[in-house]
Amino acid sequence: MNEELKKIGDALLFGVEKQEAAIHHNTTEVPNKNAVREIVNQLLFLMFPSYFKEEKNRDAVLEGVFLDLKRQIGFALSLEGSTMLADTEELSMSILEKMPFIQEKLMKDVEALYEGDPAAKGPEEVLLSYPGFFAIAVYRIAHELYLLKIPYLARMMTEYAHEKTGIDIHAGATIGDYFFIDHGTGIVIGETTVIGNHVKLYQGVTLGAKSFELDENGNPVKGIKRHPNIGNHVVIYANATILGGKTTVGDHAVIGGNVWITHSVPEGKTVVYSEK
Repeated sequence: MNEELKKIGDALLFGVEKQEAAIHHNTTEVPNKNAVREIVNQLLFLMFPSYFKEEKNRDAVLEGVFLDLKRQIGFALSLEGSTMLADTEELSMSILEKMPFIQEKLMKDVEALYEGDPAAKGPEEVLLSYPGFFAIAVYRIAHELYLLKIPYLARMMTEYAHEKTGIDIHAGATIGDYFFIDHGTGIVIGETTVIGNHVKLYQGVTLGAKSFELDENGNPVKGIKRHPNIGNHVVIYANATILGGKTTVGDHAVIGGNVWITHSVPEGKTVVYSEK
């Protein structure tokens, strides 16, 4: 290696050392982004083999996913200094045991997407090509990791879907059955959002926080309810923004496009944008 390249390498290494100190790593191992994405893809194959095709044997894939989950969960728990490190095998098995449950939920989402979109030629098209389905599927896997207190992997999974689809669903959100996302680009669903059954969202919808409660040092308080509750059979049209942990949209409400809502909406109410 020539002298100039060696200087660059030394400078980068120095930067890495400063970076490690600044973010207080307590481990030399961190979750691998590509490995986590491959876990997502393999789990989708196991649930929908006809649509997420692989050449590998299903049993081999299942065993491989178990080992990969165990390894990446171990890295994630070590990174955050968790006391659950000895439980990586049990945690990995817990995720895989949830797959039939997730598969059942996703079939309901497929049904909602197919029945809700007149452009859909069949459930096959939803599975093969709808970004809304992919984002929901990844969310439902990541949500189980979130519930098991493995937030790093959960977030890495939902950011994979975000990157591919433009749909940002936090793994901590609680979302009911028959969830419909049409088009989807620009949708943001915050961590403490609660969404009921048979809810339809269109592109650009934000279910977000209105403001951040601060502690005595001026830092945002974490772990509190910040995002809205959406009832059953609610339709939210394009670019609507609904904010606040105390904001509730009642069952069967319709939220028109481009509205800005920071207060609760009664059951059955239709809200539309008006300049008056």
